[in-house]
Amino acid sequence: MQTVRVAVNGYGVIGKRVADAVALQPDMTLAGVCDVATDWRPRMALAKSYALYGATEADARAMRASGLDVAGTLDVLLGQADVVVDCTPKRIAAANVQTYRARGMRFIVQGGEKHSVTGHSFVAEANFEGARGRESTRVVSCNTTSIVRTLTALKRAGLLARARGTLLRRATDPWESHLGGIMNTLVPEREIPSHQGPDAQSVDPDLDVVTMAVKVPETLAHLHYWAVTMTRAASKDEVLAALNTSSRIALIRMDDGLDALNAVKEMMADMGRPHDNLYEVALWEDMLTVQGDELFYAYMVDNQAIVIPETIDAIRALTGLTAEAPASMALTDAALGIGAFGRR
Repeated sequence: MQTVRVAVNGYGVIGKRVADAVALQPDMTLAGVCDVATDWRPRMALAKSYALYGATEADARAMRASGLDVAGTLDVLLGQADVVVDCTPKRIAAANVQTYRARGMRFIVQGGEKHSVTGHSFVAEANFEGARGRESTRVVSCNTTSIVRTLTALKRAGLLARARGTLLRRATDPWESHLGGIMNTLVPEREIPSHQGPDAQSVDPDLDVVTMAVKVPETLAHLHYWAVTMTRAASKDEVLAALNTSSRIALIRMDDGLDALNAVKEMMADMGRPHDNLYEVALWEDMLTVQGDELFYAYMVDNQAIVIPETIDAIRALTGLTAEAPASMALTDAALGIGAFGRR
């Protein structure tokens, strides 16, 4: 089987999950990970026997001085890879792009960067083929990924006319909630539509979607509420069948005790998912309601995990490892254990 060598630049919340996912793929080799930190985080990469690199010579020296076994700099790592996944903080990746292009490397950035950085925004089920052979793509944000996944399933079934969603956004990542975030308040996003709707249209310009968002004082995950106008009256069973065509939408039930975000996360832990990762959109099927041509539903988004399978599929699209989305998604899903729950 053909394999590609993948470099991961940035070993934080997303980067460490991407690295773990790459290491599980049968057609990929993790060339190494790059970072600037000197604390416990890069030590976890070494504990997994990942080759560790510093972003610059100065970073590598500082990391070595803290006792880290650093193999070299980012420049060295890029020389050993076919594609790089940039998981550095917002706006840093945009600056790194010049380095990647100078080397003629294929690269992937995350949803914190603007669409214009790559000229292509990616969700596997919507536009895998459009990324094939490209120099670069942008895996859209966690919320945008969930929007495109769910609306694409409805669109594929010929049911989607327009969609209006309200997002309850977690305040910050769980690991750094002691450093900041909001307490005892709600913070509305000042513009309607919020940025997620236009971002979804960067993947599929035909989507008639408007989003509104509010930041809430919790860190586990995001919660979405959606009101969809369908192309015609449909039954609840027909809608559920459409959603079930996506392996990355998990239909869950409040009646099963999965009646809050923390309960779903606990289930991920009990399933043995690394980092309690919920890669799927967890959509409550017993809450979903149909009234004629109107559809109402809610779902949960794990902001730390949902983009991981999309990133793996983006690697295959750019490098030509697979020609079509279903083949790539099947490999990714099998490696990550996606589809192990929520199938009815």
